[in-house]
Amino acid sequence: MVIKEIKGSDTWQIRHEVMWPEQPFEFVQLVEDEFGLHFGVFTEDKMVSIVSCFISDDEMQFRKLATLPEYQGKGIASELLKHIFGLAQKKNLKRIWCNARSNKKAFYEKLGMKDTFQTFDKAGQEFTIMELYL
Repeated sequence: MVIKEIKGSDTWQIRHEVMWPEQPFEFVQLVEDEFGLHFGVFTEDKMVSIVSCFISDDEMQFRKLATLPEYQGKGIASELLKHIFGLAQKKNLKRIWCNARSNKKAFYEKLGMKDTFQTFDKAGQEFTIMELYL
């Protein structure tokens, strides 16, 4: 397993396939992608997991964490998040946060993130804001 920095457009296929397959492909293309840092996890030269990070002041929001279904449950996304948490520490950021699907809250809690209990709905999915102070 290798984690590499990638282009924003390299994340779109996995975002669409894993997160929003019922939406048009353009739904996963963010205007902000050109300003973010994007990372992919590669197994045997195949990209299997992705995340996008957006830094503002002393905070980093990560978005669109997704792992191909056949690679889920193997700790890949956890390693990817540990990688970006380490990056945030190197950049002396104070807070990391994300809009997590509410049914995935326990995953983020295992990595030390806390639920803010600020929830919202998007395209029929319920989200909660999770955060980690460094």
